[in-house]
Amino acid sequence: MLVVLDGYTLNPGDLSWSEIESLMPMRVYDRTAEADIIERAKDAQYILTNKTPLTAETLKQLPNLKYVGVLATGYNVVDVECARELGITVTNIPSYSTMSVAQNVFAMLLALTNRAEHYATEFEAGVWSRSVDFCYANTPLYELAGKSFGIVGYGNIGKSVARIAEALGMKVCVSSSKPATELPGVVKMDIDTLFKECDVVSLHCPLTAETCGMVNAERLRSMKRTAILINTGRGPLVDEQALASALRNGEIAGACLDVLCQEPPAVDNPLIGAPNLIVTPHISWSTREARTRLMQIATDNLRAYLNGTPTNTVN
Repeated sequence: MLVVLDGYTLNPGDLSWSEIESLMPMRVYDRTAEADIIERAKDAQYILTNKTPLTAETLKQLPNLKYVGVLATGYNVVDVECARELGITVTNIPSYSTMSVAQNVFAMLLALTNRAEHYATEFEAGVWSRSVDFCYANTPLYELAGKSFGIVGYGNIGKSVARIAEALGMKVCVSSSKPATELPGVVKMDIDTLFKECDVVSLHCPLTAETCGMVNAERLRSMKRTAILINTGRGPLVDEQALASALRNGEIAGACLDVLCQEPPAVDNPLIGAPNLIVTPHISWSTREARTRLMQIATDNLRAYLNGTPTNTVN
């Protein structure tokens, strides 16, 4: 028996579970509260989860469990060390959303630099019709060509973002643990120099003890007042209170976020109401194309495990 604990974000109704269902009987829950995990999964040998946590305490109460498929790239929702000790295989879904995330990086950036939605709204409100000139602008507009685009972390997404930035005529700078010889066509910088010198800084590094809170008040103060920060990585990479203060004080020109420290955010999140801020609700990964790839890889992971050749294992 396979149990999907939180299938709605992957498949809100526009995809099909049929290929996975052909492998074994399954039950799909849109969402599962932590208090309901044991009851729903007590007979399961296989579990698929996206954000529903499987702690050591929970795993130890699921004696039939053999396999956990995480429906995402990040797998911190599972205690993988405990799973290993219990003989439970854990897999993830790598590289399914690379281009979708890269696309949203620039969708948000262009929303700040070109204000297309703002002017579309102004048109509908009749503001352009009342203009004494053939055109008008009531916000600053910025050209990206010739400016520097800094990337922190140079994996698949970072590389795709770099290609788009280069296509826009931007100079790409990278802070990465990779040797300079592996970074053709870009300028390698240490992270502090990158934050100080780049016009745009985009975060594409994993969340670790070292990177948690890396964008703090000191680092924000080191950035150009005309700089823009982008985070589509993990929310806790950024100190949200420090960023809210930097935006309100004009220490940086703007920020674009697809991830927050708490999701969904609390109603008193310090970023609410901050100026020159674009926030999307953790949707960079969720184009239909990316979710279709995710579903296929999840199916392939499960099939490979059943065939005795597990792939994309993380423990």
